[in-house]
Amino acid sequence: MSEEIFDIVDQYDRVIGQHSRCKIHQLGLRHRSVSLLIFNDSGQLFLQKRSMKKDYSPGQWGASVSGHVDTGEDYDTAVIREAKEELGILLPEIPKKLFKLDACPQTEQEFVWLYECQHQGPFQLHPEEVSDGRWFSIREVNHWVTSCTADLAKSFIFIWRKREQKMRKASTIVS
Repeated sequence: MSEEIFDIVDQYDRVIGQHSRCKIHQLGLRHRSVSLLIFNDSGQLFLQKRSMKKDYSPGQWGASVSGHVDTGEDYDTAVIREAKEELGILLPEIPKKLFKLDACPQTEQEFVWLYECQHQGPFQLHPEEVSDGRWFSIREVNHWVTSCTADLAKSFIFIWRKREQKMRKASTIVS
């Protein structure tokens, strides 16, 4: 398998070059990724347990789908591709965009677009990417994020907390 090549971006998320996945992470260069939260009709969130073969957060639980944006690819195309690669699902449309996180240490220097959609499954987990997957209530996820952080990918904890902050802020504006 050939080395993955990703776009390197500046502080404004503008492409300034390309490099291998390995070098980008080794040098801490800014690049792009996507995360997707999948909810079912009962309001449960599907989380994936990352494969032990992953170079980042192996064996830890994370977003329903997450992955890098390939060179020349946009965020929307990447989230559709990653959902197919990791869970074996073909999303009928681009999921709802929630917000974009700036590249920072908590995201491994990745600009991250967070998406959300509804899907009931079933999923076909790709064993190179995902070792397990389950539905969790929001209450369970919130408890996990506050008390059992060693089980969770650090980037997921950061993303989930940002999502919860934005949801609380939005609900106070509406009230």
